[in-house]
Amino acid sequence: MIAGAVALGLVASPVASPAQTGGKEIVLPQLGEPADVVMSPREEFEIGSRVTAQIHAAGYAIEDPELEDYVAQLGWHIASHTANTPEHLEFFVVRDPRINAFALPGGFMGFNAGLLMAAETESELAGVVAHELAHVTQRHIARTISGTRAADIATWAAVLAAIIAGSAAPDVVLGALSLGQAATLQRQINFTRNHELEADRIGIGNLIDAGFDPEGMVSFFQRLEQQSRLYGSQMPEILRTHPVNTTRISEARTRAAGHSGNDQAERPLLFGLMRSRARVLSAERPSQALDYFSRRISSGNDDAAEQYGAALALHELGNYAGSRERLAPLLEAHPRQPNLQLLEAHNLRRMQRTDEALARLQAALEHHPRYAPALFAYAETLMDDGQADRARQFLLDEFRHVAEFPLAHQILARAARESGDRAELAYQSAAYSWRRGDSATAIGQIDAGLRQASLTEKERARLRSFRREVRDTLPENWRPERQRGPRDDTQSEE
Repeated sequence: MIAGAVALGLVASPVASPAQTGGKEIVLPQLGEPADVVMSPREEFEIGSRVTAQIHAAGYAIEDPELEDYVAQLGWHIASHTANTPEHLEFFVVRDPRINAFALPGGFMGFNAGLLMAAETESELAGVVAHELAHVTQRHIARTISGTRAADIATWAAVLAAIIAGSAAPDVVLGALSLGQAATLQRQINFTRNHELEADRIGIGNLIDAGFDPEGMVSFFQRLEQQSRLYGSQMPEILRTHPVNTTRISEARTRAAGHSGNDQAERPLLFGLMRSRARVLSAERPSQALDYFSRRISSGNDDAAEQYGAALALHELGNYAGSRERLAPLLEAHPRQPNLQLLEAHNLRRMQRTDEALARLQAALEHHPRYAPALFAYAETLMDDGQADRARQFLLDEFRHVAEFPLAHQILARAARESGDRAELAYQSAAYSWRRGDSATAIGQIDAGLRQASLTEKERARLRSFRREVRDTLPENWRPERQRGPRDDTQSEE
């Protein structure tokens, strides 16, 4: 899916011996490549947020709190074992069955649904996450584009977005930029061999420190390399952009030798459920996913993950009774597993058995009080029950546990709409757009709110302040289409 700088490099290869202090590796960028001279962290963040906004706007991301939370928790767990944990990391799942992952400037990291489906263990998936995270912590894109200052932030964002979207349709790249400029800039952001080796080395070290089995990283790409001989033109994108060879696999296995991970890091049940969830939510039609799981179950592969996948597919098809029937044995075997509880609650919601759904969610929150997807589901179920004000207050009380999700603002906007609070609706709708990287849309939503004659001075001041904050993230020459003349943030109220 991703070419060049934003594609995953494969397994480890040795480099010069790292500096050691008491046996702890010190991870430093290579000398002579000061990333800050080329691109500041703020510029990196702006590029990454712009590309991410385009991915979301195109419907290319799976906006599902359970998948998002799973990938984010996995990523932050590995990040906590790095020598220099980034201040900002944002993880999302891409609606693409191809096997790939990518790191954008500013700490934005995307993982194809196909990657989750192809991994056989959580350590295999964690190996990919660790490698991509190393690209982020070492700021490889900023270090790679040294000397290419002719391209501005908007151009870099366009190039990266075009590469992401255009891997299966080259005309997308041509539509984004002129052919010559696109080709030149794409060559500039190809990771160097040293960067790939650095990401391999750091990634596998962090994987070990985080308690995962580094052999999973090796076996995953070895399996893909063996399978690639059968793919022909359909070779996985992850191998197309960074071919694997036996030497790199061998060196990675040597580095992984003697490390086997621990029982605390691996979560086989959760990994299996999320892999099945990715398959259902990325399928063109839920019926395709149901057929897949039905065949698997009929052939004897009837573990919890397969049964959950079938139950989720039935839910997506609107067969809530059938979903509950498929889910019942899993709930009996794993009564405290939150994702199983959530699917049961969503079935009850759709069957308009709101009281039972709320009771099910309350039980889940007793054991997992900080689990954001359950908090969201509880708030939405309260709104289903006509309790919009209570839902809003509940979510605000728990906001510290859900603040990293743009969905929190979307739900608060829905609650404001149902309560008739137009000022709050404008604020939360704009916050949702802004958090997804769409500052221009956020400005428009704030402006619409400011035109409400019924606003109190406090509400107007809040929206004005937020507008200035959002406006600061836009280029100096940006103007709303209807706005002319000198920049004036108060024009929106006229």
